[in-house]
Amino acid sequence: MLSCLVKELELRSHELEHTTVDTIYFGGGTPSVLKTEEVTFLIEAVYRYFDVTDTPEITLEANPDDLSLVAIKALAASPINRLSIGIQSFFERDLKLMHRAHNAEEAQRCLKEASAHFENMSVDLIYGIPGLSDNEWRENIQTALAFNVPHISCYALTVEPKTALETFIRKGVIPPVDDAAAQRQFQILVDVLEAEGFINYELSNFGKPHFFSRNNSAYWQGKPYLGIGPSAHSFSGDQRSWNVSNNRSYLKAIQKGQLPLERETLSVTDKFNEYIMTGLRTVWGVSLDKVVHDFGALYKDYLLQQAKVYIAEHLLYIDNGTLLTTKKGKFLSDGIASNLFKINLT
Repeated sequence: MLSCLVKELELRSHELEHTTVDTIYFGGGTPSVLKTEEVTFLIEAVYRYFDVTDTPEITLEANPDDLSLVAIKALAASPINRLSIGIQSFFERDLKLMHRAHNAEEAQRCLKEASAHFENMSVDLIYGIPGLSDNEWRENIQTALAFNVPHISCYALTVEPKTALETFIRKGVIPPVDDAAAQRQFQILVDVLEAEGFINYELSNFGKPHFFSRNNSAYWQGKPYLGIGPSAHSFSGDQRSWNVSNNRSYLKAIQKGQLPLERETLSVTDKFNEYIMTGLRTVWGVSLDKVVHDFGALYKDYLLQQAKVYIAEHLLYIDNGTLLTTKKGKFLSDGIASNLFKINLT
């Protein structure tokens, strides 16, 4: 698999010919199961086939059970300069509910050891978990803050079909996800982290100044990115592509020198809708000047017309030519964005 990942980098090196790579991100699945020398092997391949900035952000997603002290020290000595740790919760009950491999003690232990070796770290937490009280949610946030992490990513629990969680909810073993509780806990999250100097630069992401994730920021600002490996997605600005999700099919194709991917060319309307979707989730919002420049005055007129009702309800507002969500509208930004999409424009 590692050899094929490197081969794919070589096969696709022309796709970023005029772009300097600013961020390298090991995510999806559990890349922390790789040995440090294997991660370094892949990073060296990126440098071999692409132009990389002098100070790239190189992130590794990791689970607490993979982050022994030996592993953390090895990563700290490698080119990896940022860890994103999937804590999810500091309560044993929640971790068992979500079938996490680590326990609450491992969660705190790995953060203590990682914070001693990495300045740039992010922690993932989940809110809206059935049975999680508001006070327990505050405790989760405060526990993460106690380790001086400069970036926190938080997501509402979603119940995927055909999972154990979905089965337990359907059978009444645990209560269903409460949307009102999730919205309330999101507001607690915003209030607590903003008071601690964090900026909610994207709906799910909070960073101290100078610690915004370059990877996340690039995605939400519509910059090109290249995804390598099975199921990986890529974006060029005009096209999206995605690799086959089957490992065996991926390996067979790459070994033949073929790219196992599909491509989709985005229409002007597709690009407009994506800009609305991503822009409204961020502190950068939707620039009305950019809408006119990239899509035309007709799109701006349509956007403002559709936005009127949300402005009246104090869910959106316009500041200095930029359409933004209010504090009240932030949690609802995805739903609002979908109602601003342009459909069947000729």
